[in-house]
Amino acid sequence: MATVSSSEPWAYALHLPHHPRAPRVARMTLRAVLGGHGISELIDVAELLTSEVVTNSYRHSDGPASLRMRSMEGGRLRVSVWDTNPVIPAPFDKPPTLLPFLPEPDDSTGGRGLLLVQLCADNWGGFSVGAGLGGKLLWFELGQPDVAFAFAA
Repeated sequence: MATVSSSEPWAYALHLPHHPRAPRVARMTLRAVLGGHGISELIDVAELLTSEVVTNSYRHSDGPASLRMRSMEGGRLRVSVWDTNPVIPAPFDKPPTLLPFLPEPDDSTGGRGLLLVQLCADNWGGFSVGAGLGGKLLWFELGQPDVAFAFAA
């Protein structure tokens, strides 16, 4: 089981402008944070899922976004992305289930990123942010990459 190695809790936040390079900057930052905390076993899956959620944010909102990474109890990692669009996409609009949300098959080249999050993350969710900033927050948690990859494969 992968665990967050630092005994002290930590959190990092990154403001992302509405820019096509935002997903790359988010991936690079996440890689640096996890590497700096000695959590290299989570880097690949965390980077993939973060890229999908930040890309979704860029494509479906017209304002800035924010990325937050933090250690959690039990050696878990939580990554959350806030953006200005208040619409929570499926499958984040419902509680996580054991069976993945499978979109209708079509010939499109996109629209499968959140399915990857659903398949690879240990837990995930989303909620509307009412007062103040508005928009929504999507999040996922990781802690056991071997289980997630075995299920996704």
